[in-house]
Amino acid sequence: MTTHSLAIGNLWKRTQGLDRVWLAIGLVFGVILLASPARFEQSVGFTLGALAGISPYLLISVALAAYLKAAGADHLIARVFSGNPALMVVSASLFGALSPFCSCGVIPLIAALLAMGVPLAPVMAFWVTSPLMAPDMFVITAAQLGLGFAISKTVLAVAIGLLAGFGTLAVQKAGGFARPLREGVGDGSCGGSVVRSLQETNWRVWQEPERRAELGKSAWQTGLFLLKWLTLAFVLESLMVAYLPAEVVGVWLGGDSSWAIPLAVLVGVPAYLNGYAAIPVVAGLMDTGMAPGAAMSFMMAGAMTSIPAAIAVFALARRPVFVWYIALALVGSALSGLLYQAVA
Repeated sequence: MTTHSLAIGNLWKRTQGLDRVWLAIGLVFGVILLASPARFEQSVGFTLGALAGISPYLLISVALAAYLKAAGADHLIARVFSGNPALMVVSASLFGALSPFCSCGVIPLIAALLAMGVPLAPVMAFWVTSPLMAPDMFVITAAQLGLGFAISKTVLAVAIGLLAGFGTLAVQKAGGFARPLREGVGDGSCGGSVVRSLQETNWRVWQEPERRAELGKSAWQTGLFLLKWLTLAFVLESLMVAYLPAEVVGVWLGGDSSWAIPLAVLVGVPAYLNGYAAIPVVAGLMDTGMAPGAAMSFMMAGAMTSIPAAIAVFALARRPVFVWYIALALVGSALSGLLYQAVA
């Protein structure tokens, strides 16, 4: 083994304990600095200015998410998945669009619900809706893309949940999806504990030391989570503004292109970063000519079918359920873009 290979191996080992997002931010800034010191200064200034501008909304979103977590709002999920299947689909769609769940808890939560015998239809409605919107995401979306866009995205998220839930219910009535989970998939970890513990919700979090501690812990974790993803997004947006020709966006994803929405759906799958990180990126794309419907489709498709999420779903569900999940996400995101483009 050469000295060069050993050096690369040692460097790789040192990065194993680092947060990959912060590491990516550092690497991007490092490459910019080596390539163009002037562009580095501009990107740093752009990123800091964007973070300063969004900081009031960031603080509001962090406080809201931490309060909901400390109050135990996640345990209300148990009340959603009970009763008539059709009503369960409606409840799951509404709850999914408004739920404060983090993305890491969705997959084990879905596994827990299915392992406990909860019907696939309402679970699928919650499954596809949950990544699309949350209270804190609504605040940031409204700040960056406008209140109208945020409200429309929430309404469309519920509509996609209804499409997924009732579509799955129809397939099940025809005899499909009898065994949705892969062999060996159990009740998960953090999501499973939410369903099984069924702790009471207490909105007066200041009355209990444990909830006060959870409030501080959740605020810190959520704040760091949002900060790192938004920082990465603003860094990428600074490069996009500098190097992405507006005429290219206008031709391919603009309002005059008949391929804008289909391309936005297809591009959104591999290019999507994170529900929060995508917001300023989409804002930058819209500033350079991206059509409103294409922007909506891009966000919807990426949230439901991003490569990391798709890999997790593939590991959890059987192939027919996985293919159905992907099909629902692609069709739902395309329809969302078409509807939003028609009314925007």
